[in-house]
Amino acid sequence: MSDAGAATTRLLVVRHGETEWNAQHRIQGHLDSPLTARGEAQARALAAALAREAPLAAIYASDLARTQATAAPTATATALPIRIDARLRERHLGCFQTLTFAEADARWPALFARYRARDPHIDLDGGESLVTVRDRVAAALHAIGARHVGDTVLVVTHGGVLDQVYRLATGMPLEAPRTFDIENAALNRVDWVAGTLALVAWGEPIGDAGAGAPAEF
Repeated sequence: MSDAGAATTRLLVVRHGETEWNAQHRIQGHLDSPLTARGEAQARALAAALAREAPLAAIYASDLARTQATAAPTATATALPIRIDARLRERHLGCFQTLTFAEADARWPALFARYRARDPHIDLDGGESLVTVRDRVAAALHAIGARHVGDTVLVVTHGGVLDQVYRLATGMPLEAPRTFDIENAALNRVDWVAGTLALVAWGEPIGDAGAGAPAEF
């Protein structure tokens, strides 16, 4: 490996497989729902796809069950433990959690409009602001990158976290409209180099299971 390559940590960042609430367009946030049959197939397809990659040095997931269920087939195939990092958890979506997007819009139209406009400071009545999520996600990625220099690492996380990963790796502002998809179980490649994140590839499909609906964040 070259000196430049040795100084790089390749992060393979993946949103969890489709869940029951994803299929219902229901807002999960810090709550959880099980993977659907399609989500389980996506998790298996992810493990098969990663078998063709450079060997993984570590697997990280959030402390929510849907990410760990998605990482489980890869952990079994590689005999690596799943390392839990709560900083990789989904954004807490406050009063919107348990509702569909249509229900949240109907119940709190003014707040929902600010959410859609990507106001970086609203916490959705007890949830988290985009600024708060960005800061914890950046801290997690930089810690993982520094811990595994020269290695390839799998990070299984959530749509709201992937939104921040893309922005951190490209410099896109928090309030800018999203121009990229965040699909269930698609493969996203980001390099960590000396404390800087760089986007390599985004939204690669991982097999016959297909990607689910894009996240709405």
